[in-house]
Amino acid sequence: MKCEDLLRTLNDYVDGEIDPGVCDDFAEHLQGCNPCQIVVDTIRKTVSLYKNEQVYEVPLEFRTRMHDALRDRWQETHCGA
Repeated sequence: MKCEDLLRTLNDYVDGEIDPGVCDDFAEHLQGCNPCQIVVDTIRKTVSLYKNEQVYEVPLEFRTRMHDALRDRWQETHCGA
């Protein structure tokens, strides 16, 4: 299996929704391919965080700065400012 093959069916693999034979090929590929291991681990962690539905409160100062930066960027990009 090549990296491109793994990436094409990655979501199904992470969700456990593919043929077990393909899972064996994925597992074998992942043993020898660190970049693909990182991608799969990152997706698994993201899915896990999303499923836990934990809400993390960010400090007001940070939210304000982020909002201002996003607004400024939006205006630069879409309003020609």
